[in-house]
Amino acid sequence: MQFRTQIPISKTNNPIDYNSKVISLGSCFAENMAEKFDYFKFQNSTNPFGIIFNPVSIEKIIQRIVKEEFYTEKDVFFYNERWHSYEVHSDLSNSDRQELLETLNKAISETYKHLKEATHIIITYGTSWIYRNIESDEIVANCHKVPQKQFSKELLPVEVIQKSIQNTIDLIQVLNPNINFIFTVSPVRHIKDGFAENQLSKSHLFAGLHEVLKTHNSQLITHNYFPSYEIMMDELRDYRFYTEDMLHPNQVAIDYIWHKFSENYISEESISTMQEVSEIQKSLRHRSFNPDSEQHQKFLTKLQQKISSIQEKWKHIKF
Repeated sequence: MQFRTQIPISKTNNPIDYNSKVISLGSCFAENMAEKFDYFKFQNSTNPFGIIFNPVSIEKIIQRIVKEEFYTEKDVFFYNERWHSYEVHSDLSNSDRQELLETLNKAISETYKHLKEATHIIITYGTSWIYRNIESDEIVANCHKVPQKQFSKELLPVEVIQKSIQNTIDLIQVLNPNINFIFTVSPVRHIKDGFAENQLSKSHLFAGLHEVLKTHNSQLITHNYFPSYEIMMDELRDYRFYTEDMLHPNQVAIDYIWHKFSENYISEESISTMQEVSEIQKSLRHRSFNPDSEQHQKFLTKLQQKISSIQEKWKHIKF
């Protein structure tokens, strides 16, 4: 007997393996998934400009990268003793203006290279709610705790989201026509917007994204949709799968969603390597009660042999 419904997921025609180069962009859930890629030692680059939630701000960043539009002094501002950019997350803010500009422009150059070489890009959209700077009339990726009165809050219409996602695809394909896209909507609920407002926000993302994906069904390059939101809402519909804030998926949920992702988006040939990497990771975290014992020294020797063996096959893997 089945006591829950399970979300059907189609296997991709272009799975990720240990030769693949992956870029992950978007909301905090993109980082949860990227941590899994890092743990299993795939070639992965994540959110070089920090967490970004809405489609228009992701499009803006992609445009900067693809067109190599470097940041200048007019793109940053000083507030609360730090320099910020409205296009990136507060994690990149800096007390020194020049250092911030250097960090941002280095991220553009490095991400341009990564994007050109990438085999897959995973984009996770978090919300349709945006904040627009009243003075500049620009949509911001992050308000940096600047007073609320300087922004207007808006819900992106479905058509704007659709156009923005299409623009993002077009920009990336100019630089890398062979890249494979994987889109998903974050399962994190943005309750600060309101319960009904969160559902409305997610529904706009779904409508805009699926409208774009419909037009790409016949293309050779795959544009996949991974239902992380649906898995969380349907298969894991219980508060035991949330962190203490009752909004973010907890580690059990993240592990489960990753399992569903890897079943359908990672090549079968890579599973054995993932198991080897996981065994090494667990062994590296092992703490011996008696580090000087002969038994522990044998354990370390065997562990080093396993590491050397896997690094001979995959030069990029480092522990």
